[in-house]
Amino acid sequence: MKTLTKFIMPLALSLLAAADTGAQELIANVYGRQTQSLNGKWDAIVDLYDQGRKNKIYLDRKPEGKTDFYEYSFDNGLRLDVPSDWNCQTPELKYYEGTVWYARRFDAPQQAGQRQFLHFGAVSYRCRVYLNGEEIGAHEGGFTPFQIEVTGRLKPEGNFLAVEANNTRTPDAIPAMAFDWWNYGGITRDVMLISVPDTFIEDYFIRLDKDSADRITADVKLSGAAAGTSVGIEIPELNVRETAVTDDKGTASVSFRVKKLERWSPANPKRYRVIVSSDRDRVEERIGFRNIRVEGEDICLNGTPLFLKSVSFHEEIPQRMGRAFSESDAVMLLSEARALGCNMIRLAHYPQNEYIVRLAEQMGFLLWEEIPIWQGIDFANGQTREKAGRMIREMVTRDKNRCALAFWGVANETQPSEARNAFLRHLIGCCREIDDTRLIVAAFDLVRFDRQRQLFVMNDPFIEELDVVAVNKYMGWYHPWPLTPDKAVWDVARGKPLIISEFGGEALYGQHGPADVASSWSEEYQEALYRDNLRMFENIPNLRGVSPWILFDFRSPFRFHPTNQEGWNRKGLVSDQGYRKKAWYLMKAYYDKH
Repeated sequence: MKTLTKFIMPLALSLLAAADTGAQELIANVYGRQTQSLNGKWDAIVDLYDQGRKNKIYLDRKPEGKTDFYEYSFDNGLRLDVPSDWNCQTPELKYYEGTVWYARRFDAPQQAGQRQFLHFGAVSYRCRVYLNGEEIGAHEGGFTPFQIEVTGRLKPEGNFLAVEANNTRTPDAIPAMAFDWWNYGGITRDVMLISVPDTFIEDYFIRLDKDSADRITADVKLSGAAAGTSVGIEIPELNVRETAVTDDKGTASVSFRVKKLERWSPANPKRYRVIVSSDRDRVEERIGFRNIRVEGEDICLNGTPLFLKSVSFHEEIPQRMGRAFSESDAVMLLSEARALGCNMIRLAHYPQNEYIVRLAEQMGFLLWEEIPIWQGIDFANGQTREKAGRMIREMVTRDKNRCALAFWGVANETQPSEARNAFLRHLIGCCREIDDTRLIVAAFDLVRFDRQRQLFVMNDPFIEELDVVAVNKYMGWYHPWPLTPDKAVWDVARGKPLIISEFGGEALYGQHGPADVASSWSEEYQEALYRDNLRMFENIPNLRGVSPWILFDFRSPFRFHPTNQEGWNRKGLVSDQGYRKKAWYLMKAYYDKH
């Protein structure tokens, strides 16, 4: 491993020296701004040995004299769709991990009194950005947005934009060297040029107070504003017109009561048109208001205990074998979750694109969102901890106005240690410094059977620092049953609400066989496994939600079986071709009863 790491580091980590330089604070609600899309076909060069920067291909030089030549050209070569991953676009890149250069030209007419920002919804996993031959910024993290100010750097015509993207797995990355999903690379989400006034509404957080059914609090930040600048908050349907004044940091806050507020819920996903304005800028979007809190062992939405009927899915369209990135992709994924009868989605295992998050809110799904702290993380590495903190702040900043977001997840399947505990406390602090209204959750895989007590138990004191405890437990798949499901009683995290955040097993759609033989990979075995787990759940007194793993079969290099897996994790309730397995109907009936 040391030799391999020694070889990888100079190639992959060369991008990290300037990680996040040039990136700005995120502008809220980019889809509500004046934008110019930079999506479409981009020219591309595959840079297997990381020589592109050495050869300065971001300058896009052309021969001028008779003796001039350059050993690269973006013209008449590979062209890739943006947004999309590169793995699904050409067979040669299916397994590729390394650097790909993207480039395109665009015009940007001059706009007096305006500031301009390049916005990337996500680039996987790390990147450097070059504009007109100059490096202007870098970012690490494949699932969160970043922006770079380009005011004064743009030409009216023929701007040349190049992005050096790299998805090489490294020990200090998040996720790290091995993870159970496909390592997609590329510019995987929208790219756009944002234009805003020179003094603009940079950010806002408008929400219902955690413990009040009728008090709304709004915090607004203006960029470039002097102290004493007025900010307006309007909610026309509620007859709200409030004004606040900025302090010396450009921040204005106001709190007010409203009458006849309809709170958002899965049964009634009500959202209101909200307008934020200043003398130079105006932004509007639809925002819902709800209360989410823990009372004893209950999770209460708007004061009423709620049972979470959840499911997870990856940001992947299995039929296309590529990243989900569009509104139509979001419709496909969420429609199948709605058909199953879910009221919540656990977004596995990273922040997914805004189309999914916003449509989920519109459709009435609660959301659990997390960054990929998935096993194998170097918790003792201070730089990794700071990196994770930045990623989770980017996630919370992007989605804090989405009332569907009920849970910030800080970890999945981590092992107890002092370093782990300090790392996770840091992440919790990063969430709460921005937003103290959501519930903090982490998923553990540490439940074991105590034969002396004849109980399932878990020993991890860190659960006391969480609002909600979640457990991944694959009884009947990775763990044999020590006793019959009807006698499988749990004593885990009593006093707190518990969610079974993962359970299930693999089955190849259309394959039939004995219901009691795991190696059959049959739909009948998966169905029986689900039936047994659902029976066991009756013996968990503080159970307040379940989330089977997973909605769709998904691609994973982890999965080696040549006939039953073929590079797919087959735990999906729905196959990679969109066919529902027998266990889907069992889960549907369970949710219909709850």
